[in-house]
Amino acid sequence: MNRLFKLQFLGPCVLFAATLSAELAALALQYVPSSELLWFLNLRAFGICQRSHALLGDIVGIDGFQLFGVALPLFLLACLGLLAKARPAFTIATHLSAGYAGFLLYAWQAGGPTTAQASLGPIAVPTGAGLYVMATILGACLLSFATTHLLYFQAVGNEIGALGRWLRPRQRRHTPDQCLNFRSRTAPRMSAWSSVQAARALGSRRFHPGCAGKPPRCCSSLANTTTCARVRR
Repeated sequence: MNRLFKLQFLGPCVLFAATLSAELAALALQYVPSSELLWFLNLRAFGICQRSHALLGDIVGIDGFQLFGVALPLFLLACLGLLAKARPAFTIATHLSAGYAGFLLYAWQAGGPTTAQASLGPIAVPTGAGLYVMATILGACLLSFATTHLLYFQAVGNEIGALGRWLRPRQRRHTPDQCLNFRSRTAPRMSAWSSVQAARALGSRRFHPGCAGKPPRCCSSLANTTTCARVRR
């Protein structure tokens, strides 16, 4: 249960780490424009983040919005859910992270080179390091999203089970001390009742005229004892 709850933190964390790395790589490229490694990171590894940055720039127009406006708030919300063990915070963070991962996929599809597919239309397919980065972000966000729904279904099942147990007729359970007290109270009554029954059987056998001169087993059966009691009355 605790592992599944912590697994929800994976999606927002991976999304924040990838976005922060892309922003740092773009910032470093401004100071060292001749570095081949930085060009590789910006164009190949984090190309999906660069395209989403360009697409968001046309809508919002704020530099670094995908880091400070999307990835960082989701990461802080996931940290709050992890530390406070708050399900609503994790639910919001995982759902929005999965939604933004879908937006990254759309940004790559909208601005990337296309590969023709039979009867499916053109589909943008990243290659190399960009494919691994996109698959990691998308897989982590979807895993956190699925874990949130799994925990939600488990919580609903537990609530239904608790309601069913509450609606069942409650059976009274006695402790060992209560059982011992009950036996100590009922034992004298049972012994007195047995003595009364034995006295009744002997009295009916003594005064029943039909038992005179017969063997003792005449009144030993339950039927003859009942007959003797009736005759005596």
